[in-house]
Amino acid sequence: MVLDTRDLSISGVWNDATNEKLTFALQDPNQAVGSALEIQLPSSAQQKESSCCIRIEYQTSPSASALQWLNPAQTVGKKQPYLFSQCQAIHARSLIPCQDTPSVKAPYDAKVTVPRDLVALMSAVRSGEEACSDSAKKTYCFEQKVPIPSYLVAIVVGALESREIGPRSRVWSEAEYVEKGKEEFSETETMLQTAEALLGPYVWGQYDLLILPPSFPYGGMENPCLTFVTPTLLAGDKSLASVVAHEISHSWTGNLVTNCSWEHFWLNEGFTVFVERKILGRMKGSEKERHFQCIGGQKDLRQAVETFGESHPYTHLLPLLEKVDPDDAFSSIPYEKGSTFLFYLETLVGNTDDFEAFLRAYIEKFKYQSISTQDWKDFLFSYFQDKASVFNEVEWDKWFHSPGMCPVLPKFDTTLSDACTKLCDRWCAADFMELEEFGASDLKGMSTGQVIEFLSQLLLKPALSELHIHSMGSCYKFDDTGNSEIKFRWLRLCIKAGYAKIIPKAIEYACKTGRLKFARPLFKDLYKWQKSRQKAVEAFLENRENMHPITATMVAKDLEVDTQQ
Repeated sequence: MVLDTRDLSISGVWNDATNEKLTFALQDPNQAVGSALEIQLPSSAQQKESSCCIRIEYQTSPSASALQWLNPAQTVGKKQPYLFSQCQAIHARSLIPCQDTPSVKAPYDAKVTVPRDLVALMSAVRSGEEACSDSAKKTYCFEQKVPIPSYLVAIVVGALESREIGPRSRVWSEAEYVEKGKEEFSETETMLQTAEALLGPYVWGQYDLLILPPSFPYGGMENPCLTFVTPTLLAGDKSLASVVAHEISHSWTGNLVTNCSWEHFWLNEGFTVFVERKILGRMKGSEKERHFQCIGGQKDLRQAVETFGESHPYTHLLPLLEKVDPDDAFSSIPYEKGSTFLFYLETLVGNTDDFEAFLRAYIEKFKYQSISTQDWKDFLFSYFQDKASVFNEVEWDKWFHSPGMCPVLPKFDTTLSDACTKLCDRWCAADFMELEEFGASDLKGMSTGQVIEFLSQLLLKPALSELHIHSMGSCYKFDDTGNSEIKFRWLRLCIKAGYAKIIPKAIEYACKTGRLKFARPLFKDLYKWQKSRQKAVEAFLENRENMHPITATMVAKDLEVDTQQ
């Protein structure tokens, strides 16, 4: 038997039934994938229909890439240490010896012993507590009955509290965030019910949310029973809670039906974005809202394509990732290119009800499995066999294997984006004398999403002047915003304009937010600008120990800093 490991110290391997010690060998490490653990199974395991339970005793490394250990000063409460995991894509092997591939699924149960003042949670249903012989400690028990791939194993330990936000949901966090989270995520049950109406029953039992410390590298992580979310979602007005709709969608697309390898990642993320936007459209009672979300997504796709380069193989919907760390290829490509592809196919089918029925049948057909793009395509043609001719115009090879933007862009309803475009064009066309014509009333009647879209459109235009930026900041008070998506785009717009006053704020935010979506582009922008380059590198080196290992590794590459420094 061969298992994946990375930086694990293996003490021994035993046949748990007989306590027989088994021969094992840890192969030389590969920088991208770690070390193979080869175990010689007992002869009894070679017999037909036999089973064998293996016990492995091991220790993780303090530098395990799946784990971040926070000292009290790095937490919000400043009193207790904190531990959390992030196993996607291939980091579970640094936490447990396993077959660390999404093609293999298994249920699990676990017992976690922690200091009595702390709480342990996992990506599983809580099944009770046990007393410890050491009265200063407590043992928490967990059971995940639904088979999952290794990247969905998750653990967190900290000074956690919870509040009920629905009949099957609680929000967990340090005390300082928990009430904000209760209010921010109060629509969780509505999102769950909307998703069930689209895709079928929710099979995981509990759906809880955990608000992590700022160093968490992603907007959210769809760990079963316990979605991890970044505190950057706490905008105060529920305007960024769409990330929760995304993670809820993963309960079907990704967790229940899973990509068989990371080359097929779009089957997880493209489908999830597609479903997320259907949920949001239904909740707001408007197809226009779904189209508006799609329009915004195209800008994220454009940014990713420009970052890699128009012809880069990582911009393929099905990239080749042999001997490649999947983290290096991570971007919005599978999310936005994948969801646009599904939107396009839905328009060819010609009826949203028919395509939604297909989605539900797709989940039913492949639930609890890991599949390839070919599996999905075969089922698509089988399901729509009576109208398969509608797909004749699809250039499948271009969609799957061509770099750059989508081969075909569906026609989106621009009703909600027109106001954003109009204001963007006004700013781009205004001369210095016309800047006095702008005021706070320009944003009156705009939703938070429309303000984000306005800034996103400006980022695609030629750089504004420093005077334009100063005037915009005075009018709209973007420096004072508590919305992370607005702040991020505003900082990038200032850097693009060469507005030197923003450098300290941009560096502070890039270091403070551990979310890769924000940290990497900001550090890249600062690094490209000669005036801020050295300051950005120095700030990163000073703060990298407080960053999540994934974030620190990726930013170090962006800043061309020796990762061993």
